[in-house]
Amino acid sequence: MSKAKAGERLPYLLSKLKAPRVLERLEQTAALAREQEWPYERFLETLLEAEVFARDASGARMRVRAALAQLAWIEERGNVCFLGPPGTGKTHLAIALGLKACERGHRVAFATAQEWISKLEAAQDHNQLEAELRRLERYHLLIVDEVGYLPLERQAANLLFALVSRRYERGSIIVTSNRGFEQWGEILGDAMVAAALIDRLVHHATMITLKGKSYRLRERGLDVAPAAQAPSLRDPA
Repeated sequence: MSKAKAGERLPYLLSKLKAPRVLERLEQTAALAREQEWPYERFLETLLEAEVFARDASGARMRVRAALAQLAWIEERGNVCFLGPPGTGKTHLAIALGLKACERGHRVAFATAQEWISKLEAAQDHNQLEAELRRLERYHLLIVDEVGYLPLERQAANLLFALVSRRYERGSIIVTSNRGFEQWGEILGDAMVAAALIDRLVHHATMITLKGKSYRLRERGLDVAPAAQAPSLRDPA
């Protein structure tokens, strides 16, 4: 009888434990652990964190689906705020709701905060800011992704405030941010502008805080990574 190869029974054992994400990441994580000479404890922790994150994210998606997917909040011109560290699924959840809204016949536009500001700056340079804000009122839902990944200049913060203020009780916004609201004064460079923006944003809002570490970063042996690139769904011309 031949000697069993190390790890040969792991797929069977992991299937019995109902831990498919561990199995998916086992080979890659093991190679990284060997290369970087991780302690056994770190190797196990990294694998289990991936499984726990996936289960938590799945639970969050189910809660979001149950609470938001009927889209009554769009009819009521409410907002949704996803807050949490990078890699916890904020953008994916925002896009999932945006796609669901499209399926229901709602007009949806997506861009990062920086992209929205650039669009409004261009309109302002051509004395068309009011016209652009009026044009955006045609959309039932705007998604503003990645608020807080980069600090804003005063004028940029004012334009973001103008966008949120114009939407107040007229149309819905989904915002994602890696910073809590208590840090938005620093992000926007003006505590009063931040307070006024937050006041309008959260008055009719569902707040969802996602917790945990990014499993993508842990698998790469990193503690910090740049902001994830936004998906390709964009505001039509």
